[in-house]
Amino acid sequence: MANPFVSVINLGCRVNRVESDRITLEFAREGFTLVDPDEAELIVINTCAVTGEAEAKTRKAVRHALARSRNPLVLATGCAVNLHPEMLTSLSDRVIVEPSKVSVVARAAEALGYHDEPDTQDTSALDMDALLGRARLGVKIQDGCNNRCTYCIVWKARGPERSVPVDSVLAQVRAAAEAGIPEVVLTGVNLGAYDGEGRGDTHVEIDELLDTILAETSIPQVRLSSLEPMDVSDRLIDAMARSHGRVAPFLHLPVQSGSTSVLERMGRPYTAEDFCALCERIRAALPTVALSCDVIVGFPGETEEEFEESLALAQTVGFSRMHVFRYSARPGTPAAVAPNQVAPEVMAERSRRMRDLADTLAHADAEARVGTVERVVLEQGRWGTTGSFHRAYVADASEDGPSRLVSARITGIDASGALTCSVVDDAWREAHGHTGEGEA
Repeated sequence: MANPFVSVINLGCRVNRVESDRITLEFAREGFTLVDPDEAELIVINTCAVTGEAEAKTRKAVRHALARSRNPLVLATGCAVNLHPEMLTSLSDRVIVEPSKVSVVARAAEALGYHDEPDTQDTSALDMDALLGRARLGVKIQDGCNNRCTYCIVWKARGPERSVPVDSVLAQVRAAAEAGIPEVVLTGVNLGAYDGEGRGDTHVEIDELLDTILAETSIPQVRLSSLEPMDVSDRLIDAMARSHGRVAPFLHLPVQSGSTSVLERMGRPYTAEDFCALCERIRAALPTVALSCDVIVGFPGETEEEFEESLALAQTVGFSRMHVFRYSARPGTPAAVAPNQVAPEVMAERSRRMRDLADTLAHADAEARVGTVERVVLEQGRWGTTGSFHRAYVADASEDGPSRLVSARITGIDASGALTCSVVDDAWREAHGHTGEGEA
């Protein structure tokens, strides 16, 4: 039979994005034809349920998919399916729910009556670059969360913490390196809680995994995605420091609030003082590091004084970027029924003030990097991303070159806030320990 036409739509977080990429890749390897949603016989939606608003967007996405021109089947997976599958199946008899993301392709084949043999060509390395078309590839190494933050439903949707075995992680990283991808991003719902099984060791933690990846693969650069502050150990900081730049000097730390009293109400197991001390230790070991964060404004009971404490912490730490969220009540969480909910107009004003500070801090971090040299992953011709996760334009790079890693001197900041750079020469690379592996 003809190969079925399928489309994959992603909603939600970084981990969902990585999962959707893997589902897309598996469809291609199993012989499905990947098309735009309007041409699809079956549309897969990887759903999100982190907030009530996210669930509403999920329902809207399913209804929109059902209305596409070919009247496709819609296969929903992800967090909303794990929490409220009936919310989606009630929309149409063309909606299928599949809680397990590893079973999505098999379930799609069953629904479409597709039983052809998969292609025999080995696409394990090449497809990763050709299909996804990215200079960086997310590698999911962990899922689930054992924390019980009072605003969060993820621990219910994702289940308890579990980790991908070390050999499986290494296989994915090696495949990315063979495909010419210059950077992998290690991702997980609670990445710092990684506790994988390795050869002769049933408890390989995140710092040990980093050391193993650097020793046993040729991937030019590894980036860590979001890490809970309490999971950033001195061992992990040391592992990053001794990587000589192969681990990107960037950490995303979701502080959520700069007020210790708010953190306590959130169920976060650290104080504002603990967080600032952690950032000081990180900067001492990694002087070129960039630190980013998530912060919630308008959490139930947040006073003006507590909000000011969050502003002060952000100023003290000097974040390179900040993801600012207005508190959104998630039904089924303790915070949703907590007293003293903050008025929407107050949240809006606090969000504006925090975003203004975020812009100021981002520009200050960019300015501080002028005159320094950083690795840059080039993604589209001369445009790329520095190790510190700033957008960058490398003026003397090839306009039509492939995705690659270069060492570049930062010469300025353009009107959009992007760093302008120029490639450094071979003598500089040799003098500073850059071997040229993965560089162009």
